[in-house]
Amino acid sequence: MAGGGSGGHVIPALAVARELRSRGHAAHFIGTRRGIEARLVPAAGFPIDWIEIGGLKRVGLRKTVSSLAALPGSVVQAARLLHRAAPAAVFSTGGYVAGPVLLAALWLRIPVVVLEPNAVPGFTHRKLARFVSRALVSFPETAGWFPPGKAELTGLPVREEFFSLPAPSFEEPLIVLITGGSQGSRTLNRAVEQSWPLWRKGSVRLIHQTGWLGGTVAFEEKLARFRASGVPGEMHAFLDDMPAAFAQAGLIVSRAGMGAVSEIAASGRPSILVPLPTAADQHQLRNAEAFVKAGAALLVKDPELSGARLVGEVIKLLDTGGKLAAMGKAARAFARPGAAKRAAEILESFASTSSPSGSLAPGRD
Repeated sequence: MAGGGSGGHVIPALAVARELRSRGHAAHFIGTRRGIEARLVPAAGFPIDWIEIGGLKRVGLRKTVSSLAALPGSVVQAARLLHRAAPAAVFSTGGYVAGPVLLAALWLRIPVVVLEPNAVPGFTHRKLARFVSRALVSFPETAGWFPPGKAELTGLPVREEFFSLPAPSFEEPLIVLITGGSQGSRTLNRAVEQSWPLWRKGSVRLIHQTGWLGGTVAFEEKLARFRASGVPGEMHAFLDDMPAAFAQAGLIVSRAGMGAVSEIAASGRPSILVPLPTAADQHQLRNAEAFVKAGAALLVKDPELSGARLVGEVIKLLDTGGKLAAMGKAARAFARPGAAKRAAEILESFASTSSPSGSLAPGRD
């Protein structure tokens, strides 16, 4: 399993890994010690090995040169790990750690299955698209980036717990879950803090995942300010059990990455989506627009979000009878259950054709 750096890369891989484990297979991760995988993968009970590699996109010239210089060594590291593990296949969800692992897998002629949730594939998957054995995609147009017959529309694997959450409550105080993802969002964090003195008494209870805010000290300082504000709720740098947080929430305020919107859809929750403006090919904006068109979400562009705007949109929804319930129902229509199971079935198909002496035999693509 290769993919890391952010929860959007790691969490879908974990969903597939859990499905594989339930079928009696072993799933082994490769990641970096500074990515969110270093926290999430061991916590989920899966083994992980480490390589050293940095990003290549939007990181500046010095970091790009450093990452390119480290790439050959990272590929060799990954190749040694793969040769030792002898996997039937390598499963990639993208992120900078995926590049060396996929290059090593292709060098060793191990089948590569990629999960590409965005309409336009990420850097690694785009560059290596013609070499993959299978591609699991969330948009029909994404299939055109891969060789004919290699892509399958599966949607993004989402933890099964999201599909079985109880129906939300839309009574006051409305529980509002705000999350900018595992790495946090300065825009959301700033707007939430601005909102604290503006809420109508008794109208909301907040659950806020802030990200690490640059360190433990910064988080503790923000937590102290939140507690002093008197707004009901809780604040966390990271929520280890996101399905439990969704179970409480009647409204989600979030970025619009494919992982986030897939979890929102599976849970049947209404949402206010604030797309990341720097997302590649504006894919977060496209995701949000699709939800808005279906009546499943409200869209607030990043420069337009403030504390006053956040409070205004939430109170308007609260005061419009039935609106939240209708949005949640529309969101559920986007859900694609079974994506993790389908990914596991595809990976099993490579395991069933492995040679008895190991999984590095050529010719299985």
